[in-house]
Amino acid sequence: MARTVWDSTVGKKTVMAVSGLIMLLYLIAHMIGNLKIFFGAGEFNHYGHWLRTVGEPFMHYEWTLWLVRVVLVVAVVAHAVSAYQLSRRDIKARPTKYVHKKPRASYATRTMRWGGIILALFIVWHLLDLTTGTVHSGGFETGKPYQNVVDTFSTWYGNVVYIVAMLAVGLHIRHGFWSAAQTLGAGSRTRDRALRTTANALALLLTAGFIAVPVGVMTGVVS
Repeated sequence: MARTVWDSTVGKKTVMAVSGLIMLLYLIAHMIGNLKIFFGAGEFNHYGHWLRTVGEPFMHYEWTLWLVRVVLVVAVVAHAVSAYQLSRRDIKARPTKYVHKKPRASYATRTMRWGGIILALFIVWHLLDLTTGTVHSGGFETGKPYQNVVDTFSTWYGNVVYIVAMLAVGLHIRHGFWSAAQTLGAGSRTRDRALRTTANALALLLTAGFIAVPVGVMTGVVS
């Protein structure tokens, strides 16, 4: 039954919608956590330590964090695979271009594919920079996320990579949230305006919230 659902177009779109909403919830929580950096090094570093002790003593050190990571990896892979397969299926269904061009789509819609690729590359860079420290500029300090974040956003390329990726996140959410609502049956003629407004608000809020951190470092508010 699971295979039958996965092989169907509706099934793949549902997987995309659900996995996308899981990642959206994570992004909201991640943004709120990131904004703690404006309360100083002590507050932010304590937050970083707390993430590794959530659920203790029932959960062992970092178990909850690794559980979240596993769920996110599954969501990212499911989202990417279903998006790729749906794209290939669409191309096979219509191998030649339409004689009459379709009405011009929104910028977010037309860049969903490239936005997804940009975000996939960014996730790899972000993990190597602030989780493992492999490509981190300066001296990576384990257990000191505040200092590591300041190091990253003290470089021009760190700011450019992050800000471009966050703009891609905003565009992806703007279209993806509304699309997921349609797939899951939440959309209707009476709710479409509210859903589009919510999608725009979420995209703007998350983009601004994430970009506030490098801007804070660049302006000296966070130092």
